[in-house]
Order: sequence, then C-alpha cells, then structure tokens
Amino acid sequence: FCTATAITAFVTLQSQKTMKLTTALLAIVVTSVTGFSFDRNIKRPNLALKSNTDLFIDLTTDNKMEDNTHSSVIDYYGQTLTTTDDLKTNACCTAGSPPDHIKACLNKIHPSVISKYYGCGLCVPDCLDGATVLDLGCGAGRDVYIAAQLVGEKGRVIGVDMTKEQLSVAQETQEYHAEKFGYANTEFYLGLIEKLDEIEGLEDESVDVIISNCVINLCPDKERVLKNCFRLIKPGGELYFSDVYSNRRVPQSLREDEVLWGECLSGALYWNDFQNLAKKCGFIDPRLVEDARITVENDKVQAKLNADGHKNLEFFSATYRLIKLPDTKLEPFCEDFGQAVIYKGTIPRHESGWALDNHHYIETGKIFPVCGNTFNMLKETRFEEHFDFIGNFDNHYGIFDGCGTSIPYESSKSDQVSTKGGGGCC
Repeated sequence: FCTATAITAFVTLQSQKTMKLTTALLAIVVTSVTGFSFDRNIKRPNLALKSNTDLFIDLTTDNKMEDNTHSSVIDYYGQTLTTTDDLKTNACCTAGSPPDHIKACLNKIHPSVISKYYGCGLCVPDCLDGATVLDLGCGAGRDVYIAAQLVGEKGRVIGVDMTKEQLSVAQETQEYHAEKFGYANTEFYLGLIEKLDEIEGLEDESVDVIISNCVINLCPDKERVLKNCFRLIKPGGELYFSDVYSNRRVPQSLREDEVLWGECLSGALYWNDFQNLAKKCGFIDPRLVEDARITVENDKVQAKLNADGHKNLEFFSATYRLIKLPDTKLEPFCEDFGQAVIYKGTIPRHESGWALDNHHYIETGKIFPVCGNTFNMLKETRFEEHFDFIGNFDNHYGIFDGCGTSIPYESSKSDQVSTKGGGGCC
C-alpha cells in the first residue's frame, strides 16, 4: 500500500501546502495506515468538524479498506483540521510550565529543534548525572538535548526515531549543542522502537534510563518494545515513561476509529493488561508515578461511545517507572519484612521530600516503613546514596498493608483531572 508511487502521489496532492505540513501529514499517513508507531513529536493535528463530516470512518470494508483509510486520512488531516483548540479529549494535553532547571536547559537548545518539537510535556526522572539515557521517539531531539545537559559530560544520551526529516534536524545541530554544552554526548539512530534489537548501536544492558512520552501506546507490538527495553536496561536501571491506558479493554470497533486513534485513545492498553505485560517482560513490580483522567469533551464522540455500549469506558494518562532488578530482588506482591528507609534530602530540588511513586512520598529525616520491593528499588539503584536503610530480610510479617489489585489510578475515584497538577501527560 505505502509504495513509493502512493507516497509520491500524496506529496503531489499536498504540493500547495507548506513543506512543514506535508512532512507531518506524510508521517501520519504512513504510520496510521501501516499500524506502526508514529513519532510522538509529530504534532497531532486538531479536528474542526464541518457540518457534513462523519467523525467515524468505517474501516471494515474488505477490499477497499486500505483505499478508504488512505483517502479519509488525507481529507481528515489535510482539510478538516484547523487549530489546536479542536482536540476532542485532553489525552494530548500539555503539562504546565517546566521547572526552572528545565527552562535553563531549553535556553541552550537550538531554535530549529525547539520549533520542530511537537510533543507534550517532559518525561525525565531525577538523578541522571553520568547516566546513559535512551529516548524512544526523540523527533528533532529536544528531550535528548535536555537530558544531555542533565547527564553531564560523563553521561550519554541516545535518540531513536522513525522520521528522517526530524532526525536530520537533531543530527545537524549536534555540533551546535556540543559547543553550547562544552561537550559532545549525544547520538541518534533511525528506526522503529518495536525493532530496537535491529539497531547495532544499542547493546544489551548498556542503558541506565529509557524515557518515552506517548509512543509505546501506538506500537502494534508492545510486548516486543518492553522486552527490548528490559534487555537494554542495566540492572538497577528503569523505563520511565508516560502513556494512555483504559479502565477496560478497548473493543476492536473503537480501535479502528480514526478520531480516537488521532486522540491517542484507540491504542490504549487496559491497565491490568499493561501491568501483566510489563511483568511478563521482566518488570516484576510496575510503579505508577502519576495519572490524569482523560475527558471526552465532544458530544459526537461521547454519543458514539454511548451508542456502542461503551459509556463507562474511561481513559487515563499515566506515568510509570519500570525498574529492572533480578527476580531474587523483587516479588509479585509487596511483602512486609519490617523494613524502613530514611531520606537524606540530598536529591537536587527535593530537599523536603522525594516521591518514588504515587504511594511513596518520603519526607526528609522521617523513618518511612517500606515493603521488601521498595526497599530494594531504593537500595539496588542509583537512589541508594540518598537513603539510610533499616532492617533486612530475616523476618517476614505477611503481605504489606495496601498492596491491592484494584485500578491504581487515583483520578478514577473522583472527578479530579490529575493526581499531580497535570504533569506527565502525553
């Protein structure tokens, strides 16, 4: 389907558009039709409905399915779109103003990289000095060049993206950023994140932290992505990423819907399927950092969900950290061994307290009881130097209080939109 002839025809059709729009649309067409993940840094255009526009495209026609998809995508993204105010949900919401240390990093990044950034928010954990970081779906490299400053001269940041046009911007400005930072510590690879095993520059257990923002959600083979991440991460390292999840499995009819796909909803994993998949791939104890409810703020979209019997289908933007530790260091559930930790207040910008996840905000100087998994997540990782540890694994006192199996998103329990003010969305 996506032959060179078809792509050439598409470019010709769009020849009166600006080159920026054509490039973005072409990437969306290819990824939407093939089912491959499209780059999170390609701005998801917004939808201004005409009175005669059908929101929901029937993709079930057997012989004409691909042709219908192609023509509808061109019309949908080439003629129906206007401004960013036309989004149907807040799935692609933008986080608030970045903290001061990130603003300082942004001031050193080349304007062409900034102008090519189409992502939303920033998904970067603490304690990155000297680390090797991999950014999945790096686009023009904005987050790579932010992370490059956070890891410092002794660190290394790798970007992987499937879009040649954006990746070329990242590569063309490497020398500029090396001069600005006083060192060169970045590299970029063209490829699909489902196929990280085919990128020669990425070796087993060579990465401390993998970051990603609303990319894994749109990959057809999520298991392959997670397995490759586990393979690449060093023991004690982590996958720290934001994505979209649902409170139940998304039915196939909705997964094939164009609007919900463009809104980053059709590819959402049911939260429990995600947790089970993460465990299957080696990340035994996934930790939720923050979440936000995604609201469907369009009557026609909601009417479609209601008419199909999916009124109670809900979506959430969530940030997870998946820490890689040996099987001997983590258990399927949180077990109580009478242990505790004391935070020293030494993580930069977190002098009063620091959060491992949404259930573990640890105040400075206070004895904080933890389960065996949390104990090891702090002691066997880059966070160890920032804590004092009390206890061992000699005595077991049963399962740790509060280790449940219900939906983990706090935003599902009320009408609140975010557990942390809207950060970490995708």
